[in-house]
Amino acid sequence: MSNPATLIIARGREKSLLRMHPWIFSGAVGRLDGEAPAGATVVVRAFDGRFLGRGAWSPASQIRARLWSFVEDEEIDAPFFRRRLTAAVALRRDLGLMGEGEACRLVNGESDYLPGVIIDRYGAVVVCQFLAAGAEAARETIVDALEELLRPATIWERSDAEVRKKEGLRPRTGLVRGRDLPELVEIREHGHRFLVDVRQGHKTGWYLDQRDNRRVVAAMTNGKSLLNCFSYTGGFAVGALAGGAEKVVNVDASEAALALAERNAALNGLAGPRLLNHRADVFQLLREFRDQGRKFDRIVLDPPKFAEAKQQLAGAARGYKDINRLAFELLAPGGILFTFSCSGLMEPALFQKIVADAALDGRRAARIIGQLGQAADHPVALPFPEGAYLKGLICRAE
Repeated sequence: MSNPATLIIARGREKSLLRMHPWIFSGAVGRLDGEAPAGATVVVRAFDGRFLGRGAWSPASQIRARLWSFVEDEEIDAPFFRRRLTAAVALRRDLGLMGEGEACRLVNGESDYLPGVIIDRYGAVVVCQFLAAGAEAARETIVDALEELLRPATIWERSDAEVRKKEGLRPRTGLVRGRDLPELVEIREHGHRFLVDVRQGHKTGWYLDQRDNRRVVAAMTNGKSLLNCFSYTGGFAVGALAGGAEKVVNVDASEAALALAERNAALNGLAGPRLLNHRADVFQLLREFRDQGRKFDRIVLDPPKFAEAKQQLAGAARGYKDINRLAFELLAPGGILFTFSCSGLMEPALFQKIVADAALDGRRAARIIGQLGQAADHPVALPFPEGAYLKGLICRAE
């Protein structure tokens, strides 16, 4: 094997790497000594020659390299990926998430020390996303290790996220190993059954990061009405209905998602007049509800990511403020709002300020009585704060 190319960091730009942050942006690159195709492993050194790590080169991206390891004598080979995957699976076993039919995130990218690699488990089905050049180059090695470790019935790929374009990669989906997928995959969560559309659904089919928050909402809706906005396939709704909610109203723009939400309710014996589904633009329908004088005891706001890039942040802030103001206007006295942002670029302090301004504009006094985040199978490596993307506030309006 030929010697890997060496990436020399510009003078004075190595501080983040010394703190073990895994990203090297284009502005920190001094030069590349040698040839390295996209995804190739390069040795990373400071301007003075000190070893800093080994990472995957990505010439098409603003993130020019993602570090696999900061250990000088650690080679990036098949045993390396097996070790990383074994450790990731062991964490999920420790969390009690590897039972038959259960679903969880097995590998959470940089925070499981495998940058650009997302792997989700839905019972006997494993779904992979290879989102960076290095992950793409290691694809077959990672799949081999997954097969060896888990023996899943199916390994399916959903490498269709927009971020692949920034890496110069085309989208790719489909069967990788094993049996073909059924139309829908059934999973269990908190004792409930759900059907997941792995082929076409959001993310890899299910919002695994909201698992713990669905239980929190369910525990606070007994005897209450719930407006579930951006409801997708009804995860919050099923938990709330099972927890004794008086009424749940799902709102989503997708007819297919609402149809699956109805099926998920029926699968748990919860279909009936307590559940109403509205196919609509959430912003528009909430304005209609406000004008009609409708009130709800509980509201969940779990919108899609409003900001994919920094230049979209101002527009995202306006969107979050608008939707939260409408929610405050629709809450009954003493009502509770569960409001979320999954935009990684939205800092927690800014999100809290936006929600506070929304309450002010909605002429409601409100207090934060809880804060929520992503489930434990979405860990956040301490040197990588960007991994803490999901923010949630529980606000009680007077």
